[in-house]
This record gives sequence, C-alpha cells and structure tokens, in this order.
Amino acid sequence: MQTKPIRWFTFIVLVIGGGTVFKLSSLKDAFYVPMQEFMSLSNTQIGLALSVYGIVQTVGNFASIYIADRFSKKILIPFSLVCVGLVGIYISTFPSFYGILIAWGLLALFGEVIYWPVLLKAIRLLGDSTQQGRLFGFLEAGRGVVDTIVAFSALGIFLLLGSGAGGLKAAILFYSVCVIIAGVLAYFLLEDDKINTTDEQGNEISKNQAAWNGVVKAIKTPEIWVVSLTIFTIYSIYCGLTSFIPFLKDIYGMPVALVGAYGIINQYTLKLVGGPIGGYLADEKFHSSTKYLRFALILAAFAILIFIFMPHEKLNIYFGMCLTLGFGAIVFTMRATFFAPVDEIEIPREISGAAMSIACIFGYSPQLFCFALYGFIIDHFDKSLLGYRIVFGLMGFFAICGVVVTTILLKMIAKKKIIKD
Repeated sequence: MQTKPIRWFTFIVLVIGGGTVFKLSSLKDAFYVPMQEFMSLSNTQIGLALSVYGIVQTVGNFASIYIADRFSKKILIPFSLVCVGLVGIYISTFPSFYGILIAWGLLALFGEVIYWPVLLKAIRLLGDSTQQGRLFGFLEAGRGVVDTIVAFSALGIFLLLGSGAGGLKAAILFYSVCVIIAGVLAYFLLEDDKINTTDEQGNEISKNQAAWNGVVKAIKTPEIWVVSLTIFTIYSIYCGLTSFIPFLKDIYGMPVALVGAYGIINQYTLKLVGGPIGGYLADEKFHSSTKYLRFALILAAFAILIFIFMPHEKLNIYFGMCLTLGFGAIVFTMRATFFAPVDEIEIPREISGAAMSIACIFGYSPQLFCFALYGFIIDHFDKSLLGYRIVFGLMGFFAICGVVVTTILLKMIAKKKIIKD
C-alpha cells in the first residue's frame, strides 16, 4: 500500500496552536508556588480549579461530538485560540477564587471542548493507518518544542521582573498574547474543510444531518469506548506527574526557582523525548499502538512500585529529579500515542471528530477527580512522604488497570480482523 504524503505545512500550523493553547490552563506547571503565594491558592484550591476544568471539559465534550464534524477547523481553531487568550488577560488581574473557577471553566470550554477534538481530527486525517503513531508522536514533540520555548520565556519574564506578583502577571499576559497570535495565524493559514453531505445510500442530506449521523454511528461503536478507557487509565497516571513538583519541594527541599524549571521540563520538554520515541516504537517496532501502550503500562507499573519504596529522605535532589523525569518520559510516550488506536480500530474517517470527542469525554475524565484527590491526599497527610507514597500507589493502580484494558482492546482488534478476513 502506498503511503499517504503528509501535509507538513498544515501539521506545523496545528502544532503551533497545540503548543500554546494549554499554557494558561496549565499555569501550575511552571508557576505552582507563585500561584499559591500571589494568587492566595492552596493545593486543594488549585486542585478544585482543575476539577472545574475537568467537569466543563467532560460535559462539554458531549456537545463536541456534534460540533467537531459540523464546522470547519478554519473557524473553530482560530476562534477557540483567541478566546483562550482573552480569558488569560482576565486571569492576569488575579481575580478571586470564584473568578479563578470561572476562568478555568472557560479555558476548558474553548481549549478542550471546541479546540482539542478538532485538532485531533485534523491530525488523524493528515496520514494513513501506517502513520498514526508518528503523527501523534510528532504532534507531542512539536508541542514540546513550542511549550518549552514559550514556557521558559514566560519564566524568564517572571524572574527578570523580580519573581513577584508583577512578574507573574507579566508571564500570564505573555501566554495570552502568544495564544492569540497563534489563533490569528491559524485563521489565515489553515484550509477550509469539506463536509460530506451524502449519506451511505447516496442521498443528499444537510450538514446538520451528516454530523448527527456521525454521532449515532460513533456512539454505537464499542471499540471507541474501550479506547476511551485506555486513555482514562493513562491520563490518571499523567495527572499524578504534577505531584512530583511539590514532592521534590517538600521532601527534597528543591528551591523555588528550580521548581519552576523542573515543572517546565517535566510537563513540556519530556514531550520532545516521549513523542518521537512513542510514535516510532508504536509504528516501527510493535506495529500497533495498542500493543505498545500495554507494554509501556507494564513498565510504568513496575517503575512506580520501585519508586514508592525508595529512601527518598536520603537521596540527592538531582537523583530524585532524574527518577521522576524518567518516569515522566514513560508516561509521555503513552500520552503521545494514546489516540492512535482510533485508526487501528478502523473508525471511518468521516466520523473522526465524533470518535475523538467520545475518546476525550471519558479519556480525560480523570481531571474530574484526580487533581483534587491527589492534592487533598498531599494536604491531608501534611505534605509528608506517606501522603506522596499513597498518590504514587494510586498511579500504579491505574497502570495495572490500563494493562487489563489494553489486553481487552487487542482481543477486540484481533476479532475484528478475523471477521473482516
């Protein structure tokens, strides 16, 4: 079979947006401690803001099942990026806690509900079934490049202005301007989508009916739901990576400036490593994204189990950083490829948006409880090593669940191939 040529120019435009859209909603990655100090937020409050984000995302993704295939990416992507930037300008005013909750809810609406499923759909349609691992892997790597440049620039602004409230405001405004610029570029550089208005019988139908038919077809496909559960388990582990930041500060005594740099590396730079490696292994070595995900989940379960019982109070801070970053790299190889199985289960391309939206609904639903739960456990045990070990134990539990789910998915894929043959 001849490989479909990838439209790299379109890919780069999509990566620029993907690398800037979540800077504001992930403000805690580089500015966790400054948010606590200058915005008067506790671990639990930051977790609650992220939980509101998850609630809006999960509920809103039911609407995106319809929206993603109904409207063109040329409209949806620029609109959502600009709106995210405007919300960021509001956040820079340091609103009250309730204002923070509203802001994070709006970031979820524009970033997760409107933008993200459309981006995933666009990435999937850029290549054929033999290219999905590398496409999604390079998406994560490209976002990692943009993430790192933008995040370190914001951190530089924060430090240049004295690491105070003014510096944090300036960093937030910098993020806001970047995402607005990305939205303007997307409007002028992305091509319009052609929506198929012919049904399976060849009858002419409206765009609304075409989108609704896709919703019904996607909902009735059981493999989509199992892929969603796979993403659910991996994302539950990913949520725990945030706890490495206060863990290194509380247990290893990491200084504030180094915490910010570590947060950027932990959440963004690892995409540079995890994305290409995950995509390459899925496509070239395992020849199946699902098989690779099962292997990586097994590896993650063993790694976090060993990490839990290490004598962290006696270890060097840089050794602790290497351990946590190593585990994070494993997780990012999975994050880079956990949408690739959508093509492996042979979902029709005309319902890609609906399929991706369903995967997002349940795959990202750990945001509803994981961030708040992890934050509560850390605070409840007074930021002690025991609290962190409980959090890491939960991450290991989700890894084991992921092994079970991916095994079920592989059996479904094999059965589908037998029926097809």
